[in-house]
Amino acid sequence: MVCASVPCLWTIFCLHLSFYVNTGIAQNTREVILLDSKAQQTELEWISSPPSGWEEISGLDENYTPIRTYQVCQVMEPNQNNWLRTNWIEKGDAQRIFVELKFTLRDCNSLPGVVGSCKETFNLYYQETDVEVGRNIRESQYVKIDTIAADESFTQGDLGERKMKLNTEVRIIGPLSRRGFYLAFQDVGACIALVSVKVYYKKCWSIIENLATFPDTVTGSEFSSLVEVEGTCVSDAEEEADNSPKMHCSAEGEWLVPIGKCICKAGFHQKGDACEPCGRGFYKSSSQDLQCSRCPAHSYNDREGSWRCDCEDGYYRALSDPPSVACTRPPSAPQNLLYNINHTTVSLEWTPPADTGGRNDVTYRIICRRCTWEPEECFPCGSNVAYFPQQSGLTDTYVTITDLLAHANYTFEVEAVNGVSDLSRTQRLFAAVSIATSQAAPSQVSEVIKERVQQHSVQLSWQEPEQPNGVITEYEIKYYEKNQKDRIYSTVKSKFTSATVNNLKPSTAYIFQIRAFTAAGYGTFGPRLEVTTKEDSAGSGEQSTTVISSEQNPVIIIAVVAVAGTIILVFMVFGFIIGRRYALAAPIDSPLLHCGYSKADQEGDEELYFQFKFPGTKTYIDPETYEDPNRAVHQFAKELDASCIKIERVIGAGEFGEVCSGRLKLPGKRDVSVAIKTLKVGYTEKQRREFLCEASIMGQFDHPNVVHLEGVVTRGKPVMIIIEYMENGSLDAFLRKHDGQFTVIQLVGILRGIAAGMRYLSDMGYVHRDLAARNILVNSNLVCKVSDFGLSRVIDDDPEAVYTTTGGKIPVRWTAMEAIQYRKFTSASDVWSYGIVMWEVMSYGERPYWDMSNQDVIKAIEEGYRLPAPMDCPPGLHQLMLDSWQKDRADRPKFDQIVGILDKMIRNPNTLKTPMGTCTRPISPLLDQNTPDFASFRLVSEWLEAIKMERYVDNFTAAGYSSLECVARMTIEDVMSLGISLVGHQKKIMSSIQTMRAQMFHLHGTGIQV
Repeated sequence: MVCASVPCLWTIFCLHLSFYVNTGIAQNTREVILLDSKAQQTELEWISSPPSGWEEISGLDENYTPIRTYQVCQVMEPNQNNWLRTNWIEKGDAQRIFVELKFTLRDCNSLPGVVGSCKETFNLYYQETDVEVGRNIRESQYVKIDTIAADESFTQGDLGERKMKLNTEVRIIGPLSRRGFYLAFQDVGACIALVSVKVYYKKCWSIIENLATFPDTVTGSEFSSLVEVEGTCVSDAEEEADNSPKMHCSAEGEWLVPIGKCICKAGFHQKGDACEPCGRGFYKSSSQDLQCSRCPAHSYNDREGSWRCDCEDGYYRALSDPPSVACTRPPSAPQNLLYNINHTTVSLEWTPPADTGGRNDVTYRIICRRCTWEPEECFPCGSNVAYFPQQSGLTDTYVTITDLLAHANYTFEVEAVNGVSDLSRTQRLFAAVSIATSQAAPSQVSEVIKERVQQHSVQLSWQEPEQPNGVITEYEIKYYEKNQKDRIYSTVKSKFTSATVNNLKPSTAYIFQIRAFTAAGYGTFGPRLEVTTKEDSAGSGEQSTTVISSEQNPVIIIAVVAVAGTIILVFMVFGFIIGRRYALAAPIDSPLLHCGYSKADQEGDEELYFQFKFPGTKTYIDPETYEDPNRAVHQFAKELDASCIKIERVIGAGEFGEVCSGRLKLPGKRDVSVAIKTLKVGYTEKQRREFLCEASIMGQFDHPNVVHLEGVVTRGKPVMIIIEYMENGSLDAFLRKHDGQFTVIQLVGILRGIAAGMRYLSDMGYVHRDLAARNILVNSNLVCKVSDFGLSRVIDDDPEAVYTTTGGKIPVRWTAMEAIQYRKFTSASDVWSYGIVMWEVMSYGERPYWDMSNQDVIKAIEEGYRLPAPMDCPPGLHQLMLDSWQKDRADRPKFDQIVGILDKMIRNPNTLKTPMGTCTRPISPLLDQNTPDFASFRLVSEWLEAIKMERYVDNFTAAGYSSLECVARMTIEDVMSLGISLVGHQKKIMSSIQTMRAQMFHLHGTGIQV
C-alpha cells in the first residue's frame, strides 16, 4: 500500500489498513446503488477544503483489489474545520436515500499530548441541487444529517496487534425534491479514515402475482408509507369483475397486501404465472372457470384456445344452452296419435316420441289444415279455430280443437319440438290424422238489445244466429257483476229470443252473454253486453221481487237454492271453527276452555284450515324440486353487488365458513347492519348447493318474527348470504346470560313472538324440523325471530347430541316421537319442538332433560315421561307445554291456537299468577308412569330414594323437613341451605318439588303456599 505524507501515528494506521478492511455484506437485491466509492478503482476526485485537510489514499483490500479512501488526522492543532464533498449524485426516481459509511477512527486517549484538540466524531451534510454547482464549498448551503460517532475506535496497541476496528453507520435522507444532491463530511479534529461511502435507494422489483405483473416501484418517502401499485394482467388474462389487482410496495422494498387478481380468459387456463390455451378437444367457456373441460357429447374442436366446442353434423345447441351442454337434435315424431270427434270438436291424444333428441324441453305444436274435397288442396285453418289449452308449447300430450266448420275435411299434424328444432335443416317429423266433421253447433248470437232496465231486473232480446246449423232448441244467458268478472256467474235459459233476468242488485253494473243450443251442442257465447240497474228509490212503484221469471228454467232455481244452502253451511262450519279458536284463546278458567284437543275436532280443523286459505296466500316451494339450484336461489333471493357489503369483524363460525358482521349500503338507501355467512375456500359444488339452499328457503319468507334475508352474493368470491343482524345472538345463550332478569309477562311475550313466526311458516306449508332456542335469534329490541332454515343440518361434533335414524341425524331432545321413530316431520312435530322451546325459555336456557343420554330420553318419552314445570313457571304455561307433547299428534294444538292462548295470557296477566283451569285428566302426563306418585309416599326418605337423591336424607332430617307437605313449600334457597352444592342435584330436586306441588294441587284442589 502507498500512503501520502502524514504524521507518524497516522502513517502507522495507513500501513495496517489493508489487514482490516472487509468487503461487507452481499448487495441487497432491493437496493439501487447511486454511489459506491469502494467499487471505483480510479481516483474519486472529491473536493477537499482546505486542501491540506482530507486526503485521498490508494490501497489494496484483503483480496488485493484496489480501493480509494479518504483520511484526515489533524489532531495536533485545535479548531479544525476540514470539509470533504462528493461529486454530484443524480437521485433518479428516489425520494428516500440511504447513506452507508464504513470508517475507522483513532482513540484520542491513545494520542499523547492531543487531549484538548482531538475529537472522536465527524459531521455528515447534504445539499440538494438540480445541476452541478462548481467546486466551491459554501458551508451555509448544506443541511446537517447527523454527527457520526464510532462504535469502536482503535489504539496504538491495536495497530501492533493488527486489530483495527471498522465501523458501519447508515443514515437516511428524504424526502428529496431536486434532481440530485451532494454529500459533505466535516472533520472537527478527529483521526479518521473513510474506507467506503455507498449511496443507494430501495425499490420493489417487478414480480408476477395472481397473474398480474407489477413493475419496478420505488419506495415511498416515509418509513411507514405503502405505495399502491396497479397490476397489469399477463397475456390472455383479464381482471376479475370489480376486483382489479393491486399490491403495496413497503419502505423496505417488499411487496405486501395483495388485493384482487387476474383470471385467465375464456379458452385459456392458468399454468404457473401464465395463461395457456386449452388444447384441442378441450374448451373453457368463461374466465370464471378454473380449468379447461373436455368437449361435451356430440361436439368437437380442432383448434387451441377455444371457448366452446362446435356441434357435430345433425346436432345443435340452442341459443340459451351454455357451452357445457351436450349438442342435441330434434325429437322424433309423436307416437300413437288418436282422435275423438264430436260434431265440430276434435280431441287429439298421443304418446311422447321414442327419441327426445337428448333434451328434456320437448313440447308439442298442432298444425291444422282444412282440405277441399279435391286431393292435395289444403289451407291453414285460420284464427277462427280454438285450441285448448293452446296450439303450441303444449307440455301435455292432448289437445281439444273447437269451432271447426261442419261437414268439412281437416288434417291435423302433431309435431314434437325441442330447443333445437328451429335450428335443424332436416325434414320435420310429425304424426298426422285426417278427420271429417259432422253437424256443427250454432254460431254466435251477435246482437243483444236491452229492452227494459229496472232496479232488480233486466229484460233482453236478441236475433237468431246467422248460422244456426240446425234447429235451436234453447238459449242460455250468462250474467255476472262487472267487478266480479266471470269468477262467479249465474245462468238463465229461455226457449225464445227474449228473457227477463231477475233478482239483481240496484245500481250495479252487470255483464250479459248469450249462446244458442242445438242437437250438435252449445255454440260459443256472444259479445259482452254491459247493463247497469237503476237506483233503489222509495216509491218507484217496482216491487222488490225475489221470484224468478217464469221464463227462467226451474232447474236453475233448484241449483241456485242448493248453492245458497251450501254457502250458508260453509259459513256455519267456518264460524264454528272461529268460535272454537276464540274459546281456546279464552282465559284458562273460562268455561269455554277444556283440556285436550280431541282427535275428531283436530282433524276437522285441519281439513277446513287448508281448504279455506284465502286467495293469494303464498305457499312454500322446496328448492330441492329445482333441477338447477342456482335458478332457485335467484328466484327467491336478491343478488347483491359485493361492493355494497363491508365486512367488519368475524363473530363466529358456521358449518360452511365464517360468520361475520358488517354493513350493507344499497344505492339510494341508508346502510344497515347485517350478518354475513361466507362459504369457505375450497368448497365442493355439493357444499355450495347446500349453503345456498338456506337462502332459497329464507327468501320466500317475510314476517317480523322470521329472520329476513337481505340477499346473496353468488357471482363473486367468497359466496355470501346476507341476513339482518340480530345483536343479541341466539336465544338460549341470551337467556343464560340474563338468568332471572325478566318478568313472566316478558317471557310470555318472547314465546308469543316465536309462535307467531311459526304460525306464519306453518301457514306457508313449511316444516322447520329443527326448532330450538339455539335457532331463535334476538335483536336489540328483544324481538325473537325464527332462523336456521338449513333443513336440520347438524355438524357431526355438535355438543347438542343427535340420534341417528334412517335418513340422517335429528336433535332428539327437541323432536317428536313420530319424527324420531318414523321420520314423520309435520307442523305438529314442530309444535312438539315449540313446547321444548317454551321449557327452555321458562328455565332460562337450561338443557332439556339435563344430563340424560339420548337413549334414556327416547325411552323415557316412549314410557310417558314429560319434562316437569321449570321453577316459577305458571301452571297454565306448563299445561300448554304438556299439550304440545301429546303422543298423538292430532291432539296437539296448532300454532294459530297457541298464539291465541298466549295473547289471552298477555291481556290477562292475573292468569299467570294463579293455578289455571280445571282439567278432567291429570295435569301432567309425566305423572302417569315414570314420575313417582307422591300420594304413595309417607316419608321424605322414600321420596328421595325414588328420585335417586337418597344421599341427602340426613340433610333434610337435620333441617327439620319431616313431611312431604313441608318439602313442597321449599324454594331453591332452602335447598341450597341444606348444603346441596351440585347444581344438577339442586335442579333435579326442585323439578321434583314442582311436580309434587302440581300433583298435590290436582289431588286436593288446594294450592301450596310458598
